[in-house]
Amino acid sequence: MSKLIEVHDLSVSFGSAQPVKGVSFDVSPGEMLAIVGESGSGKSLTALGLIGLLPSHAKTGGRVLLEGRDLLPLSERQWRGIRGRDIGMIFQEPMTSLNPVLTVGEQIIEVLRIHEKIDRHQARKRAIELLELVNIPDARRRMDDYPHQLSGGMRQRVMIA
Repeated sequence: MSKLIEVHDLSVSFGSAQPVKGVSFDVSPGEMLAIVGESGSGKSLTALGLIGLLPSHAKTGGRVLLEGRDLLPLSERQWRGIRGRDIGMIFQEPMTSLNPVLTVGEQIIEVLRIHEKIDRHQARKRAIELLELVNIPDARRRMDDYPHQLSGGMRQRVMIA
């Protein structure tokens, strides 16, 4: 079975500080991986490095292959075509990831329209389906809610959708 993602000797450095050094793992389709460790051990930096969201002054090393494609050398423009469609991250506190002045439906529709190249009507229909898949009750009505109107758990499920 081919690997979905392969990480070989990933490192993240900021000047002479190297908080992530030598991280390697792979995940096949259908598998799950949990990265655990104490606060400050580099879990978040590892994840941010995997999806190209480190600050510009950070340096990454090693290789990150997504279905055989090396991600680390990608330009920001190339990342935008992949991030949110092929790879992403659900942050622990989704309120910091959701725009408080847009409904959750508008935010999901925007992502779908960018990555799936579908019209607004199709994107709305698909967004409702996605909310239903993550067990948001009354998904059609919840599309018009703002993030502050949802519980923390529901906001996380919106981000998963």
